[in-house]
Amino acid sequence: MTATADLTALNTLQLAATAQRLVTVTSQEQLRAELVQPATAVPINVLGGGSNVVLHETLPGTTLLMNIMGREVLSDDGRHVIARAGAGENWHEWVLWCHHRGFHGLANLALIPGSVGAAPIQNIGAYGVEVAQCIQAVHAMHRETGESAVLPPQQCEFRYRDSVFKHPQGEGWIITAVDFALDRGAPVEANYPTLRARLSEAELTHDAVLASVIAIRRERLPDPVITPNVGSFFKNPVISQHDVDILRQNFPEVPVYPGPDAGMKVSAAWLIDQLGWRGQERGGVRVSNDHALVLEGCGASSALPWLSLAEAISGSVEDAYGVSLELEPRVMGRSD
Repeated sequence: MTATADLTALNTLQLAATAQRLVTVTSQEQLRAELVQPATAVPINVLGGGSNVVLHETLPGTTLLMNIMGREVLSDDGRHVIARAGAGENWHEWVLWCHHRGFHGLANLALIPGSVGAAPIQNIGAYGVEVAQCIQAVHAMHRETGESAVLPPQQCEFRYRDSVFKHPQGEGWIITAVDFALDRGAPVEANYPTLRARLSEAELTHDAVLASVIAIRRERLPDPVITPNVGSFFKNPVISQHDVDILRQNFPEVPVYPGPDAGMKVSAAWLIDQLGWRGQERGGVRVSNDHALVLEGCGASSALPWLSLAEAISGSVEDAYGVSLELEPRVMGRSD
């Protein structure tokens, strides 16, 4: 346990933030003991890889740094595999571990920064695959009672970049491990346009998909170790077909793709790009020259410049297209 801990190195925006109290959690038993002891300061914040958060200057109460490790094959019938990873495992390392053992299903999600425990919260997705498609169960502990539960996918309420864990009915759960249903005989998923173009002259194998996804991400997205960023700062908005028809009356070229719940997913990058935001800088934060959804740090050390630029971008999109943009990272803490 550390009092007034500096979190600058624990978030990929490299924001200067301080936790009132920081506890590194390495086991379920330690987590339960921490949750039930009266001395634990509230509120309780949970931090994983720090790759999808915007931290204000102060995180009051107790911040739990989830570092529960472990990789385990629970069952294997020769084709279908159930494998478990602790919440603190690095996501990309977990994808590689599974891939190299022939446990397929996660290759399209390679090189996404963050931890295994954060993956279900955001229902991370890329290149035509969402992690929900491979989740067998989520192991969690309730922050108010210390109660443990194993949540099947239906209870996780997975949606596009969303889950029950981001809403009041599920925010109380702290993820400790995730079980994945993987398949040695899974078909190769290469229908996403960018990926399909990269693989147009290659043999469609899981190895080829993994290598291509890693190459595309390295080409298009900045390395957070070098350039502060959280990847995509905005979700692609999902709107009705009726609203798409209205939008295309004025902007017939807007890219639209099938979305969840009979909705249509509009390319947020295109909307932002058309308004000339690419390369624009304000207050030490800029819109990436390589990808309009990505904001990059170039001097900002607090959350406010990031949120101010994001608000200006989303406001301009709303004014121009009547479409609302939603932030992808979670905003945590308070501004002093």
